[in-house]
Amino acid sequence: MDKQLLSILVCPVTKAPLEYDREKQELVCRASGLAYPIRDGIPVMLESEARQLTADEKLDKRHK
Repeated sequence: MDKQLLSILVCPVTKAPLEYDREKQELVCRASGLAYPIRDGIPVMLESEARQLTADEKLDKRHK
């Protein structure tokens, strides 16, 4: 994931910053509890496509 792109992308729901999860190929927003998929290198920033974070994932503050 391009660091410059990541620095300007925000959660469309909360406008909070996102964290890149390399392992799962997702952009994670802890404020909204959503994870947005990255498909073919393109972030899919639609709430309807996002996955709800588990309780453990919400607490995990490590950047992946």
